[in-house]
Amino acid sequence: MPKCHLWIALTLAAGIAPAQAETVQVTIDRLVFSPATVEAKVGDTIEWVNKDVFAHTATVKGGWEVMIPPKKSASLTLKTAGPVDYFCRFHPNMKGRLVVAP
Repeated sequence: MPKCHLWIALTLAAGIAPAQAETVQVTIDRLVFSPATVEAKVGDTIEWVNKDVFAHTATVKGGWEVMIPPKKSASLTLKTAGPVDYFCRFHPNMKGRLVVAP
């Protein structure tokens, strides 16, 4: 195969490859979600890493809730596009936002 045809074939193959799902980390430290706003895609996983000595949640009113034990992590795979505001049920001043692209 001539070099130009090989290059075109590789370019086309790369262009149609499905996007890889990613894991996005949110750290919880001293009653703060960091970063407070995260951009992700449907299929990505959000992993909350709790550095505090007490439990937290990532709770969406009327939606899902993830329990995050002290000094541990917990995760959720995103299934729906759109903005999602969440908070800790135990510490309602702790707030975060996910901006989920299709």
